[in-house]
Amino acid sequence: MSRVVRRAPRWAGLLLVLPLIACSAGEGQDAGPPSDPTPPRVTPTVQDQGPPETEPAETEPAETEPAEQALPPVPAQPSLPTLMREDFRASRIHYGRVVQETADYTRSEVTYLSSGVTVSGILLRPRGPGPFPGVVLNHGYINPEVYVTGQGLAREQDWLARAGFAVLHTDYRGHAGSDPAGRLTRETRLGYTRDAINAVLALEREPWVDPEAMAMLGRSMGGGITMNALVVRPDLVEAAVIYASVSSSYLENLRHFTVPSRPDAVAAIYDELGTPAQAPEVYAGLSPRSYFDRIRDPVLLHHGSADEICPFLWARETQRLMQRAGADSRLEVYDGELHAFIPQWELSIRRTVRFLRRQLA
Repeated sequence: MSRVVRRAPRWAGLLLVLPLIACSAGEGQDAGPPSDPTPPRVTPTVQDQGPPETEPAETEPAETEPAEQALPPVPAQPSLPTLMREDFRASRIHYGRVVQETADYTRSEVTYLSSGVTVSGILLRPRGPGPFPGVVLNHGYINPEVYVTGQGLAREQDWLARAGFAVLHTDYRGHAGSDPAGRLTRETRLGYTRDAINAVLALEREPWVDPEAMAMLGRSMGGGITMNALVVRPDLVEAAVIYASVSSSYLENLRHFTVPSRPDAVAAIYDELGTPAQAPEVYAGLSPRSYFDRIRDPVLLHHGSADEICPFLWARETQRLMQRAGADSRLEVYDGELHAFIPQWELSIRRTVRFLRRQLA
């Protein structure tokens, strides 16, 4: 059921606005944002290491890789090429309690199945019959021990729903009301990547969502997860936006974040996968940059030149490698902007709006 031929969305002309969320420390640890100006109202016109042996009963047939694109070899079982070979099956979204009702949208707690794992999240449905374009949000790093459902991208949730988007914010496995996550799938981010991909497939099944008008937005760690999703499933979305992202090299992130803060996790990774010196191909297989030639849809990257959490040079290198691989990508640089991305937030939103309106119209 891969999408190869895309039709023009039924919501052409929709005004989209994507705000940022402040982030304080760690691998994209999100903090509560300041109050945002009210966005314009637009009325739409319209376990963890692999899949389960048996598929959930409430899923659609497997989403398969387009036959015309050869898959890269698998360097190790935990790798992005392994995910490329997985049968992703779209789950139904199960609704929990309504946590907020506004004049513009309904905000509900939800769960969906992700390769046999139950994942919680927040779903915002705009007022009106739809069909609405959809966007999945991938949040930055927040300690799972303190994380609560829907945390991390509050401004994006509100702004996008007010602009007429169906918004599914995934908590990821091991967070909030989701099933637990094993250490390796958590540290490699492969489980989180599964959850982001399955979030798109689940949101597409809602009858009030336009399945041909889907986007993904990731911040910090969520930027890396978004890049993973783009190379694993090149047909997944029509456009992607990445803010203040981690490196597109898994090993670079491991050395920058994990080695100084979680040495026990590093020891477990080396014990399971080998050291980088022993198995360089394994670490390359966990890096989205190794497969940038698989990206089909346009990507917009935002990064501050003074980012103190995710070095600006990472964004430069990611952009260089994307372009060298033939990906349609653009890097917007914000002079003096930190990881929290607050002073030039308005400028980044305007650029994001122009980008997504052009790509999704």
